[in-house]
Amino acid sequence: MSPDPHMTPPTPAPPPSQGTQTEQLTGAEAVVRTLELLGVTDIFGIPGGAILPVYDPLMDSSKLRHILVRHEQGAGHAAQGYASSSGKVGVCVATSGPGATNLVTAIADAHMDSVPMLAITGQVFSTLMGTDAFQEADIVGITMPITKHSFLVRKAEDVPAAIASAYHIASTGRPGPVLVDITKDAQQERAPFAWPPKIDLPGYRPVTKAHGKQIHAAAQLLAEAKKPVFYVGGGVVRAGASEELRGLVEATGAPVVTTLMARGAFPDSHRQNLGMPGMHGTVPAVLALQDSDLIVSLGARFDDRVTGKVAEFAPNAKVVHVDVDPAEISKIRIADVPIVGDAKDVIVDLTSAFRQATHVTEPDYAEWWRYLDGLRDQFPLGYTPTTDGLLAPQHVIQRIGELTGPEGVYVAGVGQHQMWAAQFIAYERPNAWLNSGGAGTMGYSVPAAMGAKVAQPDRPVWSIDGDGCFQMTNQELATCAINNIPIKVAVINNSSLGMVKQWQTLFYDGRYSNTELDTGHDSVHIPDFVKLADAYGCLGIRVTKEEEVDDAIKLALETNDRPVVIDFVVSKDAMVWPMVPQGVSNSYVQYARDHSPAFDEEV
Repeated sequence: MSPDPHMTPPTPAPPPSQGTQTEQLTGAEAVVRTLELLGVTDIFGIPGGAILPVYDPLMDSSKLRHILVRHEQGAGHAAQGYASSSGKVGVCVATSGPGATNLVTAIADAHMDSVPMLAITGQVFSTLMGTDAFQEADIVGITMPITKHSFLVRKAEDVPAAIASAYHIASTGRPGPVLVDITKDAQQERAPFAWPPKIDLPGYRPVTKAHGKQIHAAAQLLAEAKKPVFYVGGGVVRAGASEELRGLVEATGAPVVTTLMARGAFPDSHRQNLGMPGMHGTVPAVLALQDSDLIVSLGARFDDRVTGKVAEFAPNAKVVHVDVDPAEISKIRIADVPIVGDAKDVIVDLTSAFRQATHVTEPDYAEWWRYLDGLRDQFPLGYTPTTDGLLAPQHVIQRIGELTGPEGVYVAGVGQHQMWAAQFIAYERPNAWLNSGGAGTMGYSVPAAMGAKVAQPDRPVWSIDGDGCFQMTNQELATCAINNIPIKVAVINNSSLGMVKQWQTLFYDGRYSNTELDTGHDSVHIPDFVKLADAYGCLGIRVTKEEEVDDAIKLALETNDRPVVIDFVVSKDAMVWPMVPQGVSNSYVQYARDHSPAFDEEV
């Protein structure tokens, strides 16, 4: 697998040494200059009183493109999409008080999904802090649990080091969001600007190189296993380790499962890929983990949506757990061989150690593969055609993937459409699939797709959204239209909060409390998504028949002078399968309603 030419590695933070430049700059000018020197080229934000001093010198910058969003949450998600599609640090800016608190959802989302993001907020004058001043909020205190670190800057001379440190923290070790909150007086005061600044981060020493003894212990377990599985998480994508992963997997001959956050980390077309595990994973992927005797976890964290009932997860498996964050090791499942290190470095070392461990006798996984191939033959991923004459959402999403191809970027909202997009689009490369995995944030898709398109202007970028999610952040279509960011939006319109309704169908006796949205078939169409698209300067299309699907997708792909919104009116009754009901063993995976490959009885 050749390296992705569109991928740009994060610019390294400046070395911890003191420069000699002594130009006098305001703190606000220092913010702009520091971002420029760090190699930042694009930022998303909205001005307000407490951050206004920064926006004045920003106007004169020829190196920074500021994109004026319509809501601060949109700025945060755009920074996430920018980062997740490119490998760079995403940057967002907001004012104090409600501006800063509107970023909180995106910051929490980035924290859950390990997205490198720098959030810069203005704060009231330091003399007013703690007095409940106008638009004051303790954003450092608010974000402390959901950032890698939060800085409060009260002096102009501290600005360069704070921002450079934040950038370094966000992009190293386990990536994540870092907040820099700067008081208005610190922005207005002048101070000598020295570059590079001295970075002093006592205690922050991310481990990247794993202990050799642990590597060899893992290789030995892999060599001795009869039923191993590589459990690949989003950490492999963040580490840029997909090529190394392929080398390891092919060297061993063992099967691979890729989590929701790792779709594309290993090509879907590869024979050893069993697909996605978890609540809505493929039957072979779910049961491969469940029946394995060794799980090699690479950059995954044993999330509850993957494990099901933890006490009954993979009861006969030993565990090798590789993660750059030591806090994740054995947090949920005790690791027999814990390995702290960068996924790329560990995978290279593990491949070498495995070859040494098996240079005399190669492992025999033939019986294991016979079982897994039997599952693939018996329980292929599919869907039931609709009975109400409306579109099958799975078909729509599958055709988007087939007509766009593996070079596209697909950004999902949260819910049924998210699962169908993870299931029915073939991902062949990392960073092609973006979604809100840990937090499950409705409203993520449109602004994240906007950020991805800014970072990857030569790729077609699809926002695959639900009618519920779309109404949370669709105001960023204005940002896209005005700034020539021609994303394509596929609204999978089932006129309801689909995943919630599915749970109500299965677990609440069909009592549909507050899940009808009146946007789709046989409803009042409020809002009318085609008219809404037109109001935002986008091309709006409505598709109600299967024979219209391909032409609409092709028109969207050919339209690059403005955003496109396609209202796909789909069946209300479509459900996401397979499914493991919450709180039970993965052995009870159902491939359709009341049908389980493990047990022929109702769960």
